[in-house]
Amino acid sequence: MPRVVHFEIHADDVERAIGFYRAVFAWEFPEWMPGEYWGVMTAAEGSSEPGINGGLMRRQGSAPTSGQAVNSYVCTVQVEDIDGCLAAVTAAGGATVVAKHALTGLAWQAYCTDTEGNIFGVHQPDESAA
Repeated sequence: MPRVVHFEIHADDVERAIGFYRAVFAWEFPEWMPGEYWGVMTAAEGSSEPGINGGLMRRQGSAPTSGQAVNSYVCTVQVEDIDGCLAAVTAAGGATVVAKHALTGLAWQAYCTDTEGNIFGVHQPDESAA
């Protein structure tokens, strides 16, 4: 069955976006095409952790507007501490746009925006979530 193998983050200010994701998730951003395209490494090379890596590039069109409905894929990042992650999002200049809520018997979920207005989810597995 086909699987998602790569994601992209579009940014008006690449350095600001890189700073945000480094601060919140400690991701690395090797410059693959100087000044045009950066890798998004979500785990150390050779890691057996689940997940995918991606890319970051300058936005080619208009940025999302505040309160706009989701009109693209939304990537969700699994975290160990959703409350700590939400605090880190705010401290790094992002915002929580859908508060932490229970996916009953499965996990805690929330949705945030980064410094570029992009929406992403955060997910903490927890079978006791109610």
